Amino acid sequence: MRIAAWSSARSTISPLVLAGLLATLAACGRPVDEPQTGTYRATLELPGGVAPVGLEVSKVDTGFVLYLVNAAERTRVDNVTLKEGELAATFPGYENTLRAKMYRDRLEGTVTLIKADSKEQVIPFQATRGDSYRFYKEALTDNADLAGHWEMTLTSDGKTTAAVAIFEQQHDRVTGTVMTPTGDHRYLEGQVHGDEAQLSTFAGGLAYLYKLKVNKAGDLEGEMWQGLASHSQVKASRNDNATLDGIGPSTQLKDQTSGFDFTFRDVDGKEVSLHDEKFRGKVVVVTLGGSWCPNCHDEAMFLVPFYKEYQPKGVEIVALMFERHGEFERAAQAVRGYRKDLGIEFTTLIAGVSDTDEASKALPTLTGVYGYPTTLVVDRTGKVRDTHVGFSGPATGKHYEDYVAEFTALIEQLLAETPATTPASGV
Repeated sequence: MRIAAWSSARSTISPLVLAGLLATLAACGRPVDEPQTGTYRATLELPGGVAPVGLEVSKVDTGFVLYLVNAAERTRVDNVTLKEGELAATFPGYENTLRAKMYRDRLEGTVTLIKADSKEQVIPFQATRGDSYRFYKEALTDNADLAGHWEMTLTSDGKTTAAVAIFEQQHDRVTGTVMTPTGDHRYLEGQVHGDEAQLSTFAGGLAYLYKLKVNKAGDLEGEMWQGLASHSQVKASRNDNATLDGIGPSTQLKDQTSGFDFTFRDVDGKEVSLHDEKFRGKVVVVTLGGSWCPNCHDEAMFLVPFYKEYQPKGVEIVALMFERHGEFERAAQAVRGYRKDLGIEFTTLIAGVSDTDEASKALPTLTGVYGYPTTLVVDRTGKVRDTHVGFSGPATGKHYEDYVAEFTALIEQLLAETPATTPASGV
């Protein structure tokens, strides 16, 4: 509004109404002591644009809790504190944090992700109360159909990775995930707008943003950003039979006759080895991961109830944690939080830093460590009977269900074997 127009309008407004209007505007811009409860549209500002995530703020007896909402997933964030007009939260199982100034109907601040070598990646964050759309405020009625399976490639810095996208669509709303040989991109949610589509996710770990377009041939082209530093070109074509079977790296023993062993420290500094009495004569699941890894969270959330059921039957689980920190105590602190938040009771050991080359050096009897999680199943005699790189989490639907069924069947088979019986098997 021009000054002259504002002056003219002001002259027709009563002093009482004007005072109320100015007070309202001032209140909107002034920090408040606690957040308004309700539904928010939150965004993380990535190089390719904003990556939205659903946010709910609820009040409980102990204070406030947050829920991050992506498709069917609701991630509860309990570690929330308020101080001097600022909300601070630590995401469950991670070291990653949110800090935001609280205003009447919005939050403004940053999300900080802990990356390799303890470096921090700071992402601008905003949230507006009452907004419920994901990307497009006004939906279109004539939209492309993305539902189904897509054979996809992700190309970054000249390196191409095979992937499979699985999408479901209702009107303009699209949900699903993208599977790669080392894991999936978890619960993606977005919208189709004509021949364009955008999808995103953030549940405390990694932030993803996809910008796609359906070309004249009916294929998908576009880009993907993960956080502030990772960027890929995306191409995909429809293929109901798209699969990743036989694609991607495979971790094996260099010498099948040498066996598999390791010695690392637990979070209290005590050395633990695979040949310890605790594991002798047991079926042992050894998983390589880290508290920073979302797919490792998915695997851990499967293994926690699995361990409660199968530990009395003769199963032990050891998680070798490759963390963001080279300093032992900082790594141990991250793993302690991971154990507490996810309810982990099985053994967790500090094995090294998250770099896969360093992880390969830490486990020299393996052909290499190529991704997290990587899981090895050891039978009662100490022989590695199966290895699996990556984890297809609940967002992958039937792929997750099939893996759980096959993994469980293998464990039950190995439990039924006597120590002298070791036929070849695998998931």
